Amino acid sequence: MILSWLPQDVSTFGPSIDSVLKLIIYVVGTAFVLAEGTLLAFVILYRRREGGRAAFVPGESLRQLAWVLIPVVIVAFLDVAIDVRAKPVWDLVKEQSPTPALTVKLEALQFGWEFTYPGPDGKFGTPNDLVQTTFLTVPAGQVIRLLMTSKDVIHSFYVPQLRLRQDIIPGREIPAWFEVTQPGKYEIACSQLCGNSHFAMKGILRVLTPEEYQQWVSQHWPKSGAGAGKSASSARSSASGTKG
Repeated sequence: MILSWLPQDVSTFGPSIDSVLKLIIYVVGTAFVLAEGTLLAFVILYRRREGGRAAFVPGESLRQLAWVLIPVVIVAFLDVAIDVRAKPVWDLVKEQSPTPALTVKLEALQFGWEFTYPGPDGKFGTPNDLVQTTFLTVPAGQVIRLLMTSKDVIHSFYVPQLRLRQDIIPGREIPAWFEVTQPGKYEIACSQLCGNSHFAMKGILRVLTPEEYQQWVSQHWPKSGAGAGKSASSARSSASGTKG
C-alpha cells in the first residue's frame, strides 16, 4: 500500500482522511512524473548540436499557447476534484462533531499540556474538577470532545494515530473531537514551533477498554459512585482524566 509508511490508524475518521491523502499523492505523483518526463525528453531532443541555432518562440499562436493553457486547465480541474472529494471529510472532522460522551478542557503552554476534567457533576469550574498534566485518559469507542486554548503562544495538538492536528491560538477556545477504536498509548505532540523547548512538549493519550475505564473512574472518584450506581454518561464525564 502506498500509505503503509503512515502511523497506525486508530481513529473513526482516519480512513476518510487517508483516502483524501491517497488521492492527493496519486494526482501529484502522476503530474510530477509527467512533468519531469517531459522536461527530460525536451532536454534530450533539443539539446545543443553542432550547427544548431536557438529560435525565438513568441508563444502567440494557439498551438504554442496550448502548451500552457492545456496544463493549466488540467491542474485546475484536478484541484477542484480534490476539493470536492475533501469537502465531506472536512465537514466530518470540523463541522459535524457528534454528541460527546466526554468533554475535556485542554490548555497548551510552554512547554506542556494541561487537561481539566469535570467531576461527577459533569460541570467545569467546580471544586471536584481534576487537572492533570501530560496524561489524557479516555475510553475506547466513545466520542471525546476537546476544548482547546493556549496560555502563551500558538501551539498545535497533534496525534498521528488519530489523524488529528489542530492549531491552538491564545485568546480562543477551539473545539475538536475524536473517537479511538483501539486501546493503547499514543504520543501527543506539538506540531508548531513554540519556543526553545518545543522538542520536549510531549503528552500521552492513554486509551482504556470500557471495563478498565470504569475501574479507573471508581479509583479516582470513589465517593461519587460513578463506578457503580451513576449513569454511564455521568461516569464518563467524571472520569475524563487524571494522571495515569
